[in-house]
Amino acid sequence: TQAAGGFAMVLHKGDREAGTILVVLTEKGANSRVYERMPQPDGTRVWHCSRHEDSHNPQDFAEYLARRRDQDGDVWIVELDIANGERFIGLSNSQA
Repeated sequence: TQAAGGFAMVLHKGDREAGTILVVLTEKGANSRVYERMPQPDGTRVWHCSRHEDSHNPQDFAEYLARRRDQDGDVWIVELDIANGERFIGLSNSQA
C-alpha cells in the first residue's frame, strides 16, 4: 500500500491461525467500507462488502467494527487508506 502512495495499519490483531480478516478500505479517511471473505455454496470464499460508512453518521461504522471485535476476539481488522483499495484484495471497481 505504501509503495502505491497509501497507508496501511492493523487496527486489531486476532488469532494467528484461526482469525477472520476484515479489511477496511478508506480514501483519505472518507468513504470507508469493510470487506470480509464469505463462504459460498461451493465451499469457496469471496470478498463481500459488509458495511459502507454513512457520511451523515460515521460513528455507526466505528461502532460496527467495535461490535465485530467484541464478538470475535480472534478477528483481524486491517485498514488500507488508498484510492481504489479493492485492487489490494483482488477486486476491481466493477466488482465492489
